[in-house]
This record gives sequence, C-alpha cells and structure tokens, in this order.
Amino acid sequence: MPKSTVDEIRQRFDQSVERFSNLETGNTAQVDSRLSLELIARAAAATNPDAKAVLDVGCGAGNYTVKLLEYLPGLAVTLNDLSMPMLQQAQARITPLAGGLIMLMQGDIREMDIGAAAYDIILAAAVLHHLRTDAEWEAVFSKLYQALRPSGTLWIYDLIQQTMPETESTMQQQYAAYLVNLHDEAYRDQVLGWIEQEDTPRPLGFQLDLLRKVGFRETDILHKHSCFAAFGARK
Repeated sequence: MPKSTVDEIRQRFDQSVERFSNLETGNTAQVDSRLSLELIARAAAATNPDAKAVLDVGCGAGNYTVKLLEYLPGLAVTLNDLSMPMLQQAQARITPLAGGLIMLMQGDIREMDIGAAAYDIILAAAVLHHLRTDAEWEAVFSKLYQALRPSGTLWIYDLIQQTMPETESTMQQQYAAYLVNLHDEAYRDQVLGWIEQEDTPRPLGFQLDLLRKVGFRETDILHKHSCFAAFGARK
C-alpha cells in the first residue's frame, strides 16, 4: 500500500490540534513524550546558553518550543509545520512566553528554504519519520546542519526502527501493549494504522551515522525506550 501523501498527512494534522497541545502529558501515544520534552529542553539550554534563535521543525502545537522557553526565554522563534491550524495554535501558546520575534513557516521541510547559519537551536520532534528515501534523509539532515550557526545544536525526538528484524518485532509488540494499556485495542489499532500508512522511520544508528556524515562533530543519545528515542548533535 502506498504511503500517505504530504497533503493527506496535513489534512489529518489539521484535525488533531488539541491532541498535541498538552505540555503536562506530551503526546501520550509517543512513549516517554513528557520526559523527552524535558530532556531536550534542558540539553538545548545547557549546550547553547546564549542562544538567540530557534527553529522548531514540524512544531505541531508548539510543545517543544514552549518547554524550551522555560529555560531560554526571549528567543526569536521560527515555527515550521505542514498544518496552519497547528502553527496558529503554537503561535497563540508561545506569544505570551517569547520576548522575541515569532515567524510562521508553513510547508514541507524538504522544500523549504530555511537559510544558512540562521539558528542556534533546531528542534525536530516526531516529524522526520515522514521522510521516505535515504536521499531525503541525507538532504534534510544536511539542510538542518547548514541552517545552524557554529556550535549550534539539533535535537530530535522520534519514532525509530530497530536494525534487527527480531528486535523490531519485539519492540513493536511492546509498543502495542503500551497503547492497549494506555487506552484499549481500538486505540492501538488506530495508532499502528497511522504509522503503517504515514511513517517511514529509520534506526537510531542510521540517523546518528548520517548526522556525522553531513558534518555534525558530536552526537548524544538522551533517552531511548521501546521504539522512540531522544538524541542530538552539535555543529
């Protein structure tokens, strides 16, 4: 079955704004979402304490930038997402917290011109799994690298694939059980259906290797649980 198109993904997220707007829980369908919010915000603030500008790729309703502003108030914020309702919700939540400029950038990161050496921090939470081919992954990682200022950092939280088929099956079973415990079997089937239809995640090792290939000099894993991981890289 062909994967969803960009427009089909955008339409679904246009209808999902409230589900992505809870800072206290994060997105509960994503394992350890709230913990990863905290870890990424603290890591970004620690590695770039004098940051002036952040780009949030696939920002959704803005959770990661909201959390980051608790540690680094006054940042100039650029929000990117396919969905305009998501961008508008993120803007409404961030405006009372941000002392600097807020810019909205609607569109697919694969096609956007995000500039060069424009940001100190880039956040990419639960978005890169929509990349399809290895070439797209490399092009986007290279684009994010170029958009960072020297010593800038990229922080990712995302669904990941396992390298070995046996461990992939094990992690999928664990995640399915997590979703049932969270709600019920119907919810499990809905979430796993979204993943099957929309997502093409890559292994954590693949992504760390690719970050180094495009130029990042340091990488760190903040957290991994089941088929989700939080990690980052410094230019």
